[in-house]
Amino acid sequence: MTTTTSTPATCEEGWTPVHVTRSLLGWGIVAGPFYVITSIVQALTREGFDLRRHQWSLLQNGDLGWIQVANFLLTGSMLIAFAVGMRRALVPGPASRWAPILTGVFGASMIAAGIFTADPALGFPAGVPDGPAVVTTRGVLHFAAAGVGFLSIAAACFVVARRQSSDGHRGRALFSRLTAIGFLCGFLCVASGGGSVAANLAFTAAVILVFIWTSVTAADLYRAVSPQSAPSL
Repeated sequence: MTTTTSTPATCEEGWTPVHVTRSLLGWGIVAGPFYVITSIVQALTREGFDLRRHQWSLLQNGDLGWIQVANFLLTGSMLIAFAVGMRRALVPGPASRWAPILTGVFGASMIAAGIFTADPALGFPAGVPDGPAVVTTRGVLHFAAAGVGFLSIAAACFVVARRQSSDGHRGRALFSRLTAIGFLCGFLCVASGGGSVAANLAFTAAVILVFIWTSVTAADLYRAVSPQSAPSL
């Protein structure tokens, strides 16, 4: 009978710092599809919800509202993990400070928007008058958190575009800038659209676009960080 003794894994046997970085970046790849798919499934199955008129935040209301609340909290947490990975992957060089900070603020704002839920409005959930929301402190905090997050991720797109340009990736830089502009336009549309169908659809498209950007950017960084380049401990 042979007795074996377990020993702690070394860098050669276990994860290196680069593996940790890639794991954190992986959450950035997952966050967008997770949020968008979860929201769309609810939008198509929740009684009374109309994708043409209702923002996804309204799904936080009603008996099943906890699903969208959890969606906000989990997605925000993933984005914060991505921001940490982004910081590790971009150092040194342009965007290594502000891109992670702005992305992290976006993630934190989603968590805050999940805690302070949106006010019911436009006939959703069932039984709510078909008109503007009755504004509550909770709803104002939700809107404020969302506004901070939206501006932060748009700024992150511009900052990342600067890094991409300096690295010679002009196509990626253009996509980042167009995402920022498109997202800001969508946000301004819904903020001033008075509940119009066109404004809401524009905003929904902008949200999908910015989450495509986070996934693409995370995937680019994930590929750029090679396990073989891990420093020895």
